[in-house]
Amino acid sequence: MEILNNTPVTFTKGAIDEIKRLMSDESFDREKMLRVGVKGGGCSGMSYILDFDHKTEKDEYFEIDSIPCIMNYAHGIYLTNMEINFEGGLNSRGFTFNNPNASTTCGCGSSFGV
Repeated sequence: MEILNNTPVTFTKGAIDEIKRLMSDESFDREKMLRVGVKGGGCSGMSYILDFDHKTEKDEYFEIDSIPCIMNYAHGIYLTNMEINFEGGLNSRGFTFNNPNASTTCGCGSSFGV
């Protein structure tokens, strides 16, 4: 499997630590990879996808800190150079997305417009 040298997205240390924690669970399906993508919907028009999934023929493969990642080729136009972080505090907990391609974002940060 070809690995991209330049990854389309980046993860902060907090995001990497949380993803590796999720992957270390004994029930984790080792055949799945981290899918980064978008889908229609959300308050601003498009929502982010961050989930574990199987690779398809429409996906490009890349690794970040030994985490196997996949992304649909067509989603690159929306996600290239995006940074994914994980907030673990009491006031906000979860993954956050800093997307330079978004022209608008919703207040919750989980959807965007282009």
